[in-house]
Amino acid sequence: MATASKSAANAAVKEVIYAWEGKDKSGKIVKGELRAGSETIVNVTLRRQGILVTKVKKKSFTSGRKITDADITLFTRQLATMMKAGVPLLQSFDIVGKGHANPSVAKLLQDIRTDIETGSSLNQAFRKFPRYFDNLFCNLVAAGEQAGILEDLLTRLAVYKEKTQAIKGKIKSALFYPISVLVVAFVVTTVIMIWVVPAFKQVFTSFGADLPAPTLFVMAVSDAFVAYWYIIFGTIFGSLYLFFQAWRRSPKVQRFMDKALLQAPIFGPVIRKATIARWTRTLATMFAAGVPLVESLDSVGGASGNAIYMEATKRIQTEVSTGTSLTTSMQSSGVFPNMVTQMVAIGEESGALDQMLSKVADFYEQEVDDAVESLSSLMEPLIMAILGVLIGGLVVAMYLPIFKLGAVV
Repeated sequence: MATASKSAANAAVKEVIYAWEGKDKSGKIVKGELRAGSETIVNVTLRRQGILVTKVKKKSFTSGRKITDADITLFTRQLATMMKAGVPLLQSFDIVGKGHANPSVAKLLQDIRTDIETGSSLNQAFRKFPRYFDNLFCNLVAAGEQAGILEDLLTRLAVYKEKTQAIKGKIKSALFYPISVLVVAFVVTTVIMIWVVPAFKQVFTSFGADLPAPTLFVMAVSDAFVAYWYIIFGTIFGSLYLFFQAWRRSPKVQRFMDKALLQAPIFGPVIRKATIARWTRTLATMFAAGVPLVESLDSVGGASGNAIYMEATKRIQTEVSTGTSLTTSMQSSGVFPNMVTQMVAIGEESGALDQMLSKVADFYEQEVDDAVESLSSLMEPLIMAILGVLIGGLVVAMYLPIFKLGAVV
């Protein structure tokens, strides 16, 4: 009973990182960091190592920014480079963690390093942080550890994450410009409706003449903005918030929106190409790492980032597990172009499926690049025309009475 209480008390002690400074047996000044439950433990541990401690200070981690996919991608590349160069695993974590600009990443890497130091394998340590390391990441690391080719698998994983990050960035850049312009247009329209139009209204009431229909319409809308602006803004922002929450949490809404995005007239083809590129890149990476095809398909669906392709992947996985070829399963899913299935068929026949999937991914990534450039050149004049009609229409509507008065005079 006493032993159990003592174990619980030890487990309750929160270990933190202490920065220490001291002298070794030769009198040389040495510095370092140690994770422990108290300064006393640090002193005892270092004394056993023959170090005379002169200074111990708890290391405080300032709350850093949120850990992003870009941070994990950079860490993967750095860890792969370190291990390729022959740097030991624990030392690699020390170098990468201390050199990172984001304290949140440094703390994450220190926690992983501690788990490894206490006997956990690298993939087991990663699995304790599923928010940052998904099943695909952990499965590839596990495959590399089992086969003794962790350095090669980390390099392949770094390439995969870099390419995935790049294609996501291109899609975001294609959507950012029109969304930002529409937001600016909404802000400008709001300013005109709430402050500019009422000033014109005061001038027009002194005319004592009938106003044109466009002017009356704009003034009525302005009166609604001035009287109910809190309701309008609350409804707009509240609806957007609820919509995005439902999109993120409801599978039905996700499926509906993913399907709608794939069928969208302008952005739909780009999103479909990006999804196929991620799907084929993920499967190529998993298959090349030696992960069996059926197990690889577990991670592929989620990595595609689209509910329609996730459902199709589950059907493909079921058919492949019963002996159907990957080509036939992909053809029956109805979501892959003929070129993709033909390349997969060639890969299966030649025994080079991972290479063919990589070539398909390269092709579609280039297609996304070209489509984003075309969209950018197409959207600029289109958005300028929309802004011209919107803002120009408001200006003309407010100046029509002045033009009419000038004609009478």
